[in-house]
Amino acid sequence: MNRGIVENNMHELRTQKGVTQEELAHSLEVTRQTIIAIEKGNYQPSIGLALLISEYFEKPVSEIFKLS
Repeated sequence: MNRGIVENNMHELRTQKGVTQEELAHSLEVTRQTIIAIEKGNYQPSIGLALLISEYFEKPVSEIFKLS
């Protein structure tokens, strides 16, 4: 079964909002390294974290994370 690759547009959303990785990390109560890893596609957040990210950006999870 091919599970695909999870892509995201967090970097674009973060820069549009004008926040740094550090500010976003602080708001989500994670480390800056976690934000870096998610933006690079090296880490897939838990469902809980994905929902927090969705709430932060006021976008549905499906607009932030996509399976390709």
